[in-house]
Amino acid sequence: MDDVKKAYRETEETAKESWRKADGEEDLADKVGNLGDDIRNGLGNAGDEIRKGVDNVGDEVDRHADRMDNDRI
Repeated sequence: MDDVKKAYRETEETAKESWRKADGEEDLADKVGNLGDDIRNGLGNAGDEIRKGVDNVGDEVDRHADRMDNDRI
């Protein structure tokens, strides 16, 4: 799912950049808008990666706890 969200973010960003360039000029407001989009997308992708890492750690803790429980039996 994270790959789908990442692809969507990149497609949306490309569309916005193209729209901003449609008038033939790229002024300061366009550059600031593009930078804001880059930052937002980077943070969104980083958040997805962090969430995936936390989920993986949680899964590993659960597996370890299950092994500990089975060893006690």
